[in-house]
Amino acid sequence: MQITRRLEFDAGHRIPDHRSQCRHLHGHRYAIEITLSGEVIDAAGRPDNGMVMDFSEVKAIATRHLVALWDHAFLVWVRDAPVRDFLATLPDHRTVELPVVPTAENLARLAFDILDPLYRDTYGNHLRLERIRLFETPNCWADAVRS
Repeated sequence: MQITRRLEFDAGHRIPDHRSQCRHLHGHRYAIEITLSGEVIDAAGRPDNGMVMDFSEVKAIATRHLVALWDHAFLVWVRDAPVRDFLATLPDHRTVELPVVPTAENLARLAFDILDPLYRDTYGNHLRLERIRLFETPNCWADAVRS
């Protein structure tokens, strides 16, 4: 069985080597879909009976370890010195330095790597992360999938 939880957050970024508008500072209303697989829990009396994982738990883990960190932040490639240095001059600015250029593809891959160990078989039902789908816009997204 597979389940998916969708969360949304706002963040800024830029793609420094892009040939068009994305080389400029801008932001997006991102959406992230977390798809998990596992067996449906069959344990009368448990609050997660009949579920792969309670959707509120899926949300809580993703929020704590990813969304709360990226929401209303500027996601900057650590090697993008002009932007990184500029943001450092803004008091209390939320900047997240990333080891890769913050494209949708790279953000999806990073999100998968961050969340994968957190959705492991903690419930005895073979739970595991299968896919992260990161929407940069309603019409553009990237999927990071278990290989």
